[in-house]
Amino acid sequence: MSVTSRYSPDPRFAALGDEFSDAVEPADFPQAHLRWWNARWAQEVGLDGLDDAQRQAHFHRFSPLPDNQPQPRALRYHGHQFRVYNPQIGDGRGFLFAQLRDSQDRLLDFGTKGSGQTPYSRSGDGRLTLKGAVREVLASEMLEALGVYTSKTFAIFETGEQLHRGDEPSPTRSAVMTRLQHSHLRFGVFQRHAYHDRPDLISELVEYAIEHLVPEAAELEGDRAAALLEAVVRRSAKLAAQWMAAGFVHGVLNTDNLVVTGESFDYGPWRFLPYFEPGFTAAYFDQQGLYEYARQPESVFWALQQLAAALSLVGERDGLIQALESYPDHYKREITRAFHHRLGLEALGDDSDGALVSGLLNAGRELQIPFEAMIFDWFGGEASRERALHSDRSGLYRQDAFAPVIEALSARTPVRPERLSHSYFQREDPVHLTIDHVEGLWAPIAESDDWSAFEQTLADVGEARRAYDLGRDQVGFLSE
Repeated sequence: MSVTSRYSPDPRFAALGDEFSDAVEPADFPQAHLRWWNARWAQEVGLDGLDDAQRQAHFHRFSPLPDNQPQPRALRYHGHQFRVYNPQIGDGRGFLFAQLRDSQDRLLDFGTKGSGQTPYSRSGDGRLTLKGAVREVLASEMLEALGVYTSKTFAIFETGEQLHRGDEPSPTRSAVMTRLQHSHLRFGVFQRHAYHDRPDLISELVEYAIEHLVPEAAELEGDRAAALLEAVVRRSAKLAAQWMAAGFVHGVLNTDNLVVTGESFDYGPWRFLPYFEPGFTAAYFDQQGLYEYARQPESVFWALQQLAAALSLVGERDGLIQALESYPDHYKREITRAFHHRLGLEALGDDSDGALVSGLLNAGRELQIPFEAMIFDWFGGEASRERALHSDRSGLYRQDAFAPVIEALSARTPVRPERLSHSYFQREDPVHLTIDHVEGLWAPIAESDDWSAFEQTLADVGEARRAYDLGRDQVGFLSE
């Protein structure tokens, strides 16, 4: 059987018409070597019954899934790239392949990366390096484990082509990747139609988004565009806070890399913090630090302003402004919530919540405590005191600079402290994906096709996900 009863096809976006996307043909790749298959999510969407030949047919050659979109569609969008408007972009090496419903009846997209040239490829070859695909699965799996609302890397096939790139040793191996996420409706889709002065098309997108992607907007006051923006502002503030609590730097927060569902996706030059450092950047080409760690909330807010400008063609001005003005309050609430979630603690609901977060980060910076290890050691607060003070970092925690942090942590109640009984918390060190480790995973793949370190790291990431979510093993997207 190719699909199970969980499979629920629902191709909606293509029905909007040719003004929003273009029918395209996938590339004809010379080889197909399956390098990653997300068995957990395949089961969730009813595709765990696919055999090897069917996986290859649907996620390498991109033959249509049953009763689904008959042909891939390259989405039309523009965007601000490093705050410079670019009307020459769109899906240049990817497309919308299919849409389906999850177990909670939410609409999901299958989108691709490296699937060939489209009308928006310009001078690009439409391909993806295997290293890029490996980095994508590492980012999405790790972020999911840390509680970030993220796309899921669904399938990766190595394709047998040799690619030439200016920013890594060439020739290099190639791959095609499929991601699963709630939406590929980027801010830049709205911007494109505003650029062409098409309020009619923007109105269609607003209705599509509210009906299928951001249903809570239907319950908000104001006109439809302002209500949508308010919901997107809330979701985006939450995402920015989750990135900060994960110590994650996306690297390229252009308006075409942000979607209305408030979902993290499209992982290029990302990095995780080795230590708390506000000015830490991910992309070598971000020489001005526009998208550095500490500026990510600001960058998201700037992008929301560009979305509001596009929506102003159909929305009421005061309502749009009011929605934007709510961002700082939403972010302030979400950042304390996100850090308390990561620490497994209940917030007190007063100013001490923010003081705990800033105190923890400042002490970590002063003492140069590895970011992920600090969160790991003190997960559960007081319940982890003995564990933390006997860790390899115990000497740092015994410094005077960390004493106020321990006092603040002890004032909070652990959430589900039974999670500390998981074997993950018996480890000396947490799994982490700082750049040296990521490069160390790629080296044996490039040199001798040895995937063992990569596979072990993903197994460790899976253990972390189960430990943090002990007793729930949540499969649903973290959007609520």
